[in-house]
Amino acid sequence: MEGGEEVKEHVKMLQLAGVESLLSNGGKEVPLSSIEGKMTCLFFSAHWCRPCRNFTPKLVQIYTMLQNTGKNIEIIFISLDHDETSFLNHFKSMPWLTLPFNTSLRRNLCSHFGIEHIPALIPLSETPSGGLGFEDDVVKLVEEYGVDAYPFSAKRRGELEAMDDARRQGGKLQELLGCKDRDYVISADGIKISIAHLTGKTVGLYFGAHWCPPCRAFTKQLIEAYNELKILRPGSFEVIFISIDRSKEEFQASLSAMPWLAIPYSDTARQELTRIFAIKGIPALLILGLDGKVLKTDGRTTISAYGATAFPFTESRVSEVDEALRKEGNKLPRQVNDPRHSHDLELDMAKAYVCDECLQKGRHWVFSCKQCNFDLHPSCVEESI
Repeated sequence: MEGGEEVKEHVKMLQLAGVESLLSNGGKEVPLSSIEGKMTCLFFSAHWCRPCRNFTPKLVQIYTMLQNTGKNIEIIFISLDHDETSFLNHFKSMPWLTLPFNTSLRRNLCSHFGIEHIPALIPLSETPSGGLGFEDDVVKLVEEYGVDAYPFSAKRRGELEAMDDARRQGGKLQELLGCKDRDYVISADGIKISIAHLTGKTVGLYFGAHWCPPCRAFTKQLIEAYNELKILRPGSFEVIFISIDRSKEEFQASLSAMPWLAIPYSDTARQELTRIFAIKGIPALLILGLDGKVLKTDGRTTISAYGATAFPFTESRVSEVDEALRKEGNKLPRQVNDPRHSHDLELDMAKAYVCDECLQKGRHWVFSCKQCNFDLHPSCVEESI
């Protein structure tokens, strides 16, 4: 079935569902035949729905871009608003067509297309047998890929996911971190650093945001490890910040406290990397090995537990550190009685602490008082053991 014939079938599909005519944004009645020859999507939405209000401007931008590049696309808004006034307020921001406000008709369409939540964007399509059909809801596809999601089909999703896989597994830093118009990352003071400069280094991709308290806490831990490695292994480790901040001002606030590099805030690569690596929560730290491929997906846990000691953050190195700590702990008593403290001190493991004797930071093994906030390095109680 050719494209025009396919959309004629879509017109029949809408007619079977009870649709007689459409309305333009100016309120003019438009015949159903106006969508013939166009790739058509049904947009189920409502003004009372916050996700709908957030998604609609994105869809308007994508629709406009597609129209401007000659794509023959039409969207039909199906309102799930509670009253006609709300429907009109919602529709005035949309440049496409709509159904007249009709609650019985929308119930029929929701049932016909299996709509269980909104927003929902349903592309009309041809079935494998050449009959009437439609694709699954593509809101998530559009949110993840933007205009590249066109023509919003299962086939297109497969193509996009394959391209993501190639970028994730390819080991090519320019393809992963850069884009057609950018071959650099930036420092906190705006200096452009070539992505090629990262070749041969272990690279941490740090997903975080200024508004996130756990991110601010982890940033301090990462800075400590980063600065330690700059001294111990200069030029061997770099971090790239991928901002999840809500504004450029927040991004600048985040980056100003960081000694490493970042993807520019205006670059879509931030969202692409979040999608490619399926980042569900922040802070998150991915470690790329010397070959540019993912070495570790949970770098945050490794840095929090071991700091710079675990570099280059391979599984084998983490195992070595674990074994060394185990052997160290086996040489220490389970409990000591130090004359500088009135309670017994028990051997414990801590991610970070400050020794009450030498006032220096400590990590891992510590002798602690369970009754009060008192900690000692093992070395500081060595003579009392």
